[in-house]
Amino acid sequence: MKQVELLLLDNVSNLGIIGDVVKVKPGYARNYLLPLGLATTPSEAAVKRLAARRAEVAAEMAVIRKQHEGLIEKINEFELTVQRSANEQGVLYGGVTQHEIAAALRDEGFDMIEDRHVRVGDQIKRLDSYAIPVVIDKELKAEIKLWVVSDKPAEELEEQDEVEGEVVEDEAPGEPITAELDE
Repeated sequence: MKQVELLLLDNVSNLGIIGDVVKVKPGYARNYLLPLGLATTPSEAAVKRLAARRAEVAAEMAVIRKQHEGLIEKINEFELTVQRSANEQGVLYGGVTQHEIAAALRDEGFDMIEDRHVRVGDQIKRLDSYAIPVVIDKELKAEIKLWVVSDKPAEELEEQDEVEGEVVEDEAPGEPITAELDE
């Protein structure tokens, strides 16, 4: 399998940071890295020119890594509650998406959480509790507990059950019911 060697001019997720010399497939280089200006052909002069910037970026990434580690410690075992409309059987009218979970986490003060960090396997379509993995990096993983609850108050649900199961009886059993009609 042929690969092309390139010098990264910027950080590229899951590939490397500025100043790294990486080997990638020709199509990835030709269609993505080179047209966007994220990489160039490596040369000694270019590597030396990027050495200082690479050291700065490495220091910045170390600081971000520390912040992510702190975030993972805080978010691990965090419980989040989301209210949704559902039918009587507990099936949601609309599913809960990873974007909605990430937005709810940001609202709770976890500002560094992005949509791509929240990993929802199957669509969430029922009222229940779910274990949702949050993966910031390969080694930085946590799990939150998501409670999907009905948006109807509990009293309203109880009243609805009582009305559906209520039996209507006559006040005086055995007597005919008479109604006066206006003529």
